[in-house]
Amino acid sequence: MSTSTLQESDIAEALNTARFSPFHLKAIWASSMGFFTSAYDLFIIGTALVLIKEQWHLSPTQVGLVGSISLIATFVGAYFFGILADKLGRKKIYGLDALLMTIGALLAAVAPNVAVLIAARVILGLGIGGDYPMSAVLMSEYANAKSRGRMVSLVFSAQAIGLVVGPVVALTLLAAGVNHDLAWRLMLGLGALPAMAVIYIRRTLPESPRWLARVKGDGEAAAQELASFSLGTATAHKPESKIVKQPLSKYFLTLVGTAGSWFVFDYAYYGNTISTPMVMHHLAPHADVIQSTALSLIVFAVAAVPGYFLAALTIDRVGHKTLQMLGFFLMGLMFLLIGAFPMISQSIGVFLVIYGLSYFFAEYGPNTTTFVIAGEVFPVNLRTTGHGFSAGTAKVGAFIGAFIFPILLHNFGLHGTLMITSFFSLAGLLLTIFFVPEPSGKTLEEVSEEDPVVALRESPRPEPI
Repeated sequence: MSTSTLQESDIAEALNTARFSPFHLKAIWASSMGFFTSAYDLFIIGTALVLIKEQWHLSPTQVGLVGSISLIATFVGAYFFGILADKLGRKKIYGLDALLMTIGALLAAVAPNVAVLIAARVILGLGIGGDYPMSAVLMSEYANAKSRGRMVSLVFSAQAIGLVVGPVVALTLLAAGVNHDLAWRLMLGLGALPAMAVIYIRRTLPESPRWLARVKGDGEAAAQELASFSLGTATAHKPESKIVKQPLSKYFLTLVGTAGSWFVFDYAYYGNTISTPMVMHHLAPHADVIQSTALSLIVFAVAAVPGYFLAALTIDRVGHKTLQMLGFFLMGLMFLLIGAFPMISQSIGVFLVIYGLSYFFAEYGPNTTTFVIAGEVFPVNLRTTGHGFSAGTAKVGAFIGAFIFPILLHNFGLHGTLMITSFFSLAGLLLTIFFVPEPSGKTLEEVSEEDPVVALRESPRPEPI
């Protein structure tokens, strides 16, 4: 922006009205690669475990532990990094999460036994957990008010690509006749590449001006960081600044809504997705690993991927909370249909359509919106803490789902398991209705009921796009 005509404004307003710029593209790229990595690494383990189980003769408990241990580590990482980023700043932490994901993926690829593999998946999970609050909150705090949902959703949409690339890699290796021991190691090791690619770029992103102004109380540094991607040039004026922090107790019910709805969703989503090869085995018991993986890929590519990107395109118009409610209701309805009418699974085509719709409405709904909303509804001094607590709690649900789904499939069959899952969707709908506010169309300061942040002299601001 030009500084030829100066007038009083504030940092929050400048951010809320800043045009979408090349800087935002850079930030979306740096953040989205973390979610590509997390999707690839968390879900590729389902296919890899089919091969690892045969090679290492794992018990059902060991299979469940290897498949779910990253999720418990994600819970720890989200809590820890979320709290740390509110205290020390976003920039000091960003990049460390990608480094941990890189180390974890590479170590998993060379694991000589199940103990080392579990340790590697723990390191990976810590990095993934840290990536949730960091990427969501930084993108929220960089974005303007009008298109914040779209920008943050685009970051999360990279998960869709990870969901597709994982089965494609697995199918390519298996169809090429690669030795099964080498195949699963390549599957897990390739997850290091996207995380490694963004470690440096994450370290070059500016600190959040909102955090600098409100939490650290350094208005001058906030203005300089804002200028690096929004104003174009810093002003010589030193903004007036004050530290104003909101107590966590004020946001307890909001935390119940964001953490609770995300918990029940992740139980359903991760349990279902990581166990998709087993679900396909129940559907087509004579299919080999290549065929079941191909069926999984069809579901992800045809049903899940469009849901992610449609959510990014429409979330700000439909409403963040409204989209979450719609997704929970329709996702749960699909699970209920499969659970209540066993004849559906007698036709692979009919089953795949309804099962695929459950994925579409998961993506075009709570899988995207839980990530977005948790980065909007808390004040800046609690924003990564609130998001980290929500994401971490969600991964406890994901751990339970991933660990217990194989047991439920064995004991209750496919229909009983999905019937149970439909009740989790209903719980998510109710939690959203009663405890989650609607952030769409509001500034971060309005949603979290913060006071204005800090004064800054700058030029008139254009309408955001």
